[in-house]
Amino acid sequence: MKAVVLHESGSPDNLVLESDYPEPECGDGDVVVRVRAASLNYHDIFTCRGMPGITVPLPVVPGLDMAGEIEAVGKDVEGWGSGDPVLVDPVNRVEGGLMGETLDGGFAELCRVPAHQLIRLPDGMAFESAAALPVAYGSAHRMVMTHGQMTAGESVLVLGASGGVGVACIQLAKLVGASVTACTSSDEKARQLTELGADHIINYAADDFVKSAWGITGKPKRHSQDYGYDMVVNFTGGETWAKSLKCLKPGGRMVTNGATAGYDPKTDIRYIFGLELQIRGSTGFKPEDIGRLLDLTGNGQLEPLIDRRLPLEDYREAFQMLEERQVVGKVMVMP
Repeated sequence: MKAVVLHESGSPDNLVLESDYPEPECGDGDVVVRVRAASLNYHDIFTCRGMPGITVPLPVVPGLDMAGEIEAVGKDVEGWGSGDPVLVDPVNRVEGGLMGETLDGGFAELCRVPAHQLIRLPDGMAFESAAALPVAYGSAHRMVMTHGQMTAGESVLVLGASGGVGVACIQLAKLVGASVTACTSSDEKARQLTELGADHIINYAADDFVKSAWGITGKPKRHSQDYGYDMVVNFTGGETWAKSLKCLKPGGRMVTNGATAGYDPKTDIRYIFGLELQIRGSTGFKPEDIGRLLDLTGNGQLEPLIDRRLPLEDYREAFQMLEERQVVGKVMVMP
């Protein structure tokens, strides 16, 4: 079968498209899925580069997120049949591990999946819409809704707003009636995020995002409560971390589930105790987050934003677009 394969860690440039990669065997408790859509995530880039403390068995096929149809069913698998449309939970919650990291993932025509990771798709749902959900939208839902507890009338500042997780945060916050300020790096991305529903845009490439945020919410004044955001979404870390604290109102909360720009930033804890700020961590997503997203997508309340659909043969373009942050929303690979 055709598959995109990583034989050596270090860079996505080490990926190779193979036309004769061995087809997966369907073991006991497994199914084989014919992949119709696979969503690219920044975690796939980390897998290619190599991550401290994580051993990736090589060779491996990347791709955490995927949806498709069951091709074959192994022994001891009940409730599933050939042709059933499915979404795959990327996390093996029984034995541990991730699709596309410890098990071959979705950048292939076929993929072996433990049956307990299958999620039945609602009738009529597009495979690419489903494949966009778990990592990006699931992580956003857990941050903004499960832990952040965003409610109508509140305000939120979203850093990294044009990526898959950032776009999902905007859409979910708008669904509950919040006011959203999106931080991005270009006028074109700003236009797209405004069309998506963002109420305010900050171009951090041109302007200081803290001063811009104060221009929207009001500048801090001694003994005043009337400024700042109820919530800041910061999954970038790095030099944005300490600055983000300055954008929160007294009693505000910062939610995070990543550190793409650096995991050990300088901070100023005086803001935390002086303004009684809350820092809320969020790790990935749970099945209930995916279930809620499938409900929202199935009933038309949520439409995952897909920037580009590419064939498997154009995998290098897909990885390059994500690495160079040329996308707004998700990049979909269609095996």
